Amino acid sequence: MRSDTGRFRFLLVMFLTVVAGFSGTAFAAEDVPSRPNILWISCEDISPHLGCYGDPHAITPNVDQLATEGTRYTHAFTSAGVCAPCRSGIITGVYQSSLGTHHMRCEAQLPKRDGELYVKPFPMYLRDAGYYCTNNSKQDYQFKTPKGTWDDSSGKAHWRNRKNKNQPFFAVFNFVGCHESGIADTDKYIKVTEDLKPEERQEADALTTLPPYYADTPTIREDWKRNYELITAMDHWAGNLIQELKDEGLYENTIILFWSDHGVGLPRAKRWLYDSGTHIPLITRIPEQYRADGQGKPGTVTDQLVNSVDFGPTVLNLAGVEIPDYIQGQPFLGKNLPAPRDYVYGARDRMDERYDIIRMVRDKQYKYIRNFEPWKPILEYVSYLEQGATMTNLRDLHEAGQLPAEIDKLFTDAKAVEELYDCESDPHEMQNLATDPAYTDILARLRAEHLRWMKEVRDLGLIPEPILHERRAEVGSEYMILRQPGSLEYMDRLMKYANAATGGEVSILRDGLSDDDNVVRYWSATGMGNLAKGGALNGQQADKLKDLAQHDPTPVVRIQAARALCYLNMTEEALPILLKHLDEGTQWDRVFAATVLDEIDEQARPVIDEMKVGLQPVPEFHSNGKYRVRIMNRALNQLQGTKNSVE
Repeated sequence: MRSDTGRFRFLLVMFLTVVAGFSGTAFAAEDVPSRPNILWISCEDISPHLGCYGDPHAITPNVDQLATEGTRYTHAFTSAGVCAPCRSGIITGVYQSSLGTHHMRCEAQLPKRDGELYVKPFPMYLRDAGYYCTNNSKQDYQFKTPKGTWDDSSGKAHWRNRKNKNQPFFAVFNFVGCHESGIADTDKYIKVTEDLKPEERQEADALTTLPPYYADTPTIREDWKRNYELITAMDHWAGNLIQELKDEGLYENTIILFWSDHGVGLPRAKRWLYDSGTHIPLITRIPEQYRADGQGKPGTVTDQLVNSVDFGPTVLNLAGVEIPDYIQGQPFLGKNLPAPRDYVYGARDRMDERYDIIRMVRDKQYKYIRNFEPWKPILEYVSYLEQGATMTNLRDLHEAGQLPAEIDKLFTDAKAVEELYDCESDPHEMQNLATDPAYTDILARLRAEHLRWMKEVRDLGLIPEPILHERRAEVGSEYMILRQPGSLEYMDRLMKYANAATGGEVSILRDGLSDDDNVVRYWSATGMGNLAKGGALNGQQADKLKDLAQHDPTPVVRIQAARALCYLNMTEEALPILLKHLDEGTQWDRVFAATVLDEIDEQARPVIDEMKVGLQPVPEFHSNGKYRVRIMNRALNQLQGTKNSVE
């Protein structure tokens, strides 16, 4: 009997082998790769304006088809509303405000331990595990890319270039055509969309999805139309990549993730922490043999919360690579997953030449925003943004007094300290519920969660950038600044004084002016300036502020103390100090001084000729010359009564 059973099994195996040979079906284990290929199809500056997300105007058949074959995420968000800070978090799995990459166009130092790189771009772990890793081709990580991150990162990078065709690959392709410049630059828009068919074009007058924070003008409708057409061009590109996989017989061996780096490249979207800036499309397709625990079933729609810092650890998990302990994101696909998120988080800091410290936490329904510099308007002047037609149109209408009140408030001088939105009933986040007694419990819960998160990730945002650079020199990287003994207690102190700066607590601020810590003195001087600006501070503190402005060892403290003196009408004492720092010190000290001179506006008129020196770039500083010139150009045009321009 045993002999007959063995003979039967042998004949069965032979039969299946013959059938496999004729049918082309692979039964041998080695013919089904144990490790999946992974393809990222990323694009820039688009919100979920796709057909599969229910947008009535989107023409996106390729991405829509991908969604029917995979999973569409309705609650995916980025950690920043702008590309470079967000990308640093994507490539490391660490929040930008934790890593020190939170300021747009900075260059942070990655931390080391025992002489070895500690926080690494996650493709390095994939390469160590045998993956061929390519990037085509944008990096823009806010730090120097370590050697060994990619097998190839260039415009020619492709999975096809691997020598061993059986080697699993991780390939990134990024579409830059739908970047905000594609909307603002007519030549680029024409080039990107030149292959669209007539039926793929949009009629600006027919669009029904214009957000309520935009004036309904032909100029703004044209930008909205361009956004849709650029997205259709992106869909063509994405479809071509998918077809390449199919043509090479790799489609069923490759996991695909499609995503955008942040929201649409228009005002109050890109750069902001509203859903218009952080809510992104995310679609995944997992071939059947790589699905774990029921994941990846075709046509699935999920409201699971996902943050962009989760992308890297998810890829590692799908590839079977151990996720390093320092990674702050969490995998949402593959085996042995953690509990789904209850919240996603975001941060906004310097955008080119303008600082604005904002933090965000969101659950599936509600969003909380904390403005640490609420004295700055929502639509703060950022020169690159001002080049766009929509921003120009809105600002012109504001200055002419022709905007509806609901839109015009975006240009007011101050923001609320806290914002709370019901994103289900108010998807455009127009109604701030933070002062509504009916939402007291929700506000308290989200406020506490935002503070808990800031401490957990050791958020660096409350440390002024010039001081951040000084402390980096002491400990080797931004990341390590708040990982020293006593750092959590120190963060509590910073929170105390930053809150006082926006809450007007005079006694706390007065004591802080004499504190040994320069960040505490910075926030105290800033708070005193805010009180003086609002008429809530008398001259009793003038002597201490004057002493700080003249003698404090930290330039940004002197600058903020001089700002307070201006609002106490002591410009004769303050302006020489600001002018001195405009032309001396580190690059970011100069930007701070230029910002104050711009802010005080008419009070700077007595030194208008001296301010023109600020229009001279400083070659030895990469960014200071550009950013300081932009601020001073803006300030001088205001004082001279001319139209704002961008150098």
